Formats: sequence, C-alpha cells, structure tokens
Amino acid sequence: MKHIGAVQAVVTADEFDREPTAAELDAIASETPLIVAEVELLDVQISLLDRPATEWDTRRLRRARRKMLAARRELTNRGTTAPGLVA
Repeated sequence: MKHIGAVQAVVTADEFDREPTAAELDAIASETPLIVAEVELLDVQISLLDRPATEWDTRRLRRARRKMLAARRELTNRGTTAPGLVA
C-alpha cells in the first residue's frame, strides 16, 4: 500500500484570504459616490435597451451622466485615483 502525502506546502492564509486594511477601506469609501453614480447610469442604460427613449427617459439618462461625471470630477480633484481613471 502506498503512503499518500501532501504534495503542497502547509496551507496558510493567502494574501487573498485576508481582511481589507484601513487604507483599502478608506479608498473604497472615497470612491463610493462614483460607484453609486456609475451603477445608477448603468441602470438607466439597461432600462432603455428594449424600448425607445421617451423625453423623461432622456432626461433621466442625462441626469445620471451628469451625476457620474460630477462624481468623477470630485474624486479626481481630491487627488484620489479610481481604477480606470488614470490620467
């Protein structure tokens, strides 16, 4: 009978298994308004995929775009760089 042993080293906590640091949580908190604005814009765009846009839909889309752009501007002016917004 063969002995079956572990092929890998002892399993320890991987880098991906840890909790976020305070700095990472602060970065997420600072980007939250942008994330919310992008989700709102995406929600409007999805709702318009299967039907023609009415005047109210067009206003809602413009409002969501302006809100997202304002959140990006605010985040950029604070000096915090969000992923995908590298200058």
